[in-house]
Amino acid sequence: MTSDRSSLLALHHLITEAKLILETTPDLPQNRTACCQENLRAALALVDDIIAQQRMAPAAIMGSKGGSATSAKRGPEHYRKMALDRETRGGGRPRRDSSTGNPTQ
Repeated sequence: MTSDRSSLLALHHLITEAKLILETTPDLPQNRTACCQENLRAALALVDDIIAQQRMAPAAIMGSKGGSATSAKRGPEHYRKMALDRETRGGGRPRRDSSTGNPTQ
C-alpha cells in the first residue's frame, strides 16, 4: 500500500495530538503514561523518517550500491559491451530473428 505525503502528515498530526493529550492528563497507574509517551515518540520518529525518505528519489535511497553490485556481478566487460552496443545500434534491445526468436548478431 502506498502512502502519499498528505496521509503521512495527517498521521503525524494525529500522533502529535495524542501525545499532547497524554501529556496534559493525570498519570495513569502502573507506569502506563511513560510507556505510551515512549511509543508515541517512536511512532513520530518513524513517520518523520518515512516522510523524509519520500522526498528522496528511489535511486538516491538505493545509493551507490546499484552500480557497484552490477559491476561486481558482471565485470568491466559488461560495460564495454554496453558502450559498443550504444555506438552501433543507438541503444535499445537487439532485434529478434522471427524464425528462432533469438537476438540477431
